Amino acid sequence: MFDYRSKLISVDAALDLIQDNDTITVGLGANEPPEFLGNLHRAADRVRDVTITNCLPTVPGRYLSEDCLRQAFLIDSWFSTAQLRSLAGTGRISYIPNHLHLAGVKRNHFVRSSILISLASIPDAAGRVRFAAGNTYEEMIASQAKLRILEISPNAPRCHGQNYLEWDQIDYVIESEARPATIPAVAPNIKDLAIGRTIADLIDDGDCVQVGIGGIPNAVCAYLTEKKDLGIHTEMMTTGIMDLMRAGVVTGARKQVDIGLTVFTFALGSLELYDFMDDNPDLFTGRGEIVNDPYVIARNDNQVSINTTVEVDLTGQCCSESIGVQQISGSGGQSDTAVGAQISQHGRSFIALYSTVEKKNRQTGRVEVISKIVPTLRLGAAVTLSRNDVDWVVTEYGAVNLRGTNVRERARRLISIAHPDFRDSLERQARDFGYLA
Repeated sequence: MFDYRSKLISVDAALDLIQDNDTITVGLGANEPPEFLGNLHRAADRVRDVTITNCLPTVPGRYLSEDCLRQAFLIDSWFSTAQLRSLAGTGRISYIPNHLHLAGVKRNHFVRSSILISLASIPDAAGRVRFAAGNTYEEMIASQAKLRILEISPNAPRCHGQNYLEWDQIDYVIESEARPATIPAVAPNIKDLAIGRTIADLIDDGDCVQVGIGGIPNAVCAYLTEKKDLGIHTEMMTTGIMDLMRAGVVTGARKQVDIGLTVFTFALGSLELYDFMDDNPDLFTGRGEIVNDPYVIARNDNQVSINTTVEVDLTGQCCSESIGVQQISGSGGQSDTAVGAQISQHGRSFIALYSTVEKKNRQTGRVEVISKIVPTLRLGAAVTLSRNDVDWVVTEYGAVNLRGTNVRERARRLISIAHPDFRDSLERQARDFGYLA
């Protein structure tokens, strides 16, 4: 029998544990500890240069104010969000390049976290405590952290899988009534629906699917209701996947491994999603270094990866995380899942994007339409998926398969799915570069 109260401390006591130059790693997205982060700013007048390491930060907090950052905190993040982008000018925010399945492994190589803290469900009878909504890097960081603190809430889902710490692995617990952080559902627009229809038509009954969030993935999920016996092996559990499971479309019956289980490494979505996940035997939360390992992904035949990108150049390089030098998101598991799908027997990887984007010209003030299929990536753009690893590329004008093609053929195919207004100029530039004769 474990002694729960022996490790129970107040939020104030947890804050008192923080020292100058500490590195605090918090759980990913819905695993962020709201009570702890909501009070973290109260340590700002006492500590200096404390690094908060996060991924998909969603919980707001005064610790992210410019004053607190300049006074006490630095933020290292595996995935930038709007609240971090707004603070880029402070010089206190820095991105950690990564493949998601190696995020925790490589971070431990660089620094031993002073504290790992995550939202978690209430302990079971044996004292096993499960992370609220995933285990992408949490257990890996905990294995090397000097202190392991869990924020326990009765409103956190208890999910099945490899997503827990045993009681003797935990140093302290704090209590809260917090629910996991949520993100709003994005309704698909006309372009999303066109892209979603194209991708869904290339998915067969029985395929094993990875899909993320946003208008395009939501549109894909909407059209997948026409399929049968889909499997799921994905980095992210989403509301769209939940809907497919409820509709009986996802059964996992034709998977080669984890038959009948929906496998993921983290979840982020609605409160309804978290309620669906709670004690659901059809779901399996796995460790990020395992679930997102390309060779683990490839163990299921007919694995399909669906990701989005910011821009694609005529050789197939995909920038999915920055606009020039400005970091807007992160690599996440795009490379993990794309490569895993392609080494799967009969697997496919899809990279989707709109053909154009509207952008305001800072000099003229006019809104301009810009092609997202480009001759070269803009200066400073991060290559998230190399041209060596790109497979299918999809816009609202169609889908092309680049697997095994040379640069000449890639340029021709990509131009064919660019917006018609830009095809002539793209062809001229492709000739100037020597891609086309």
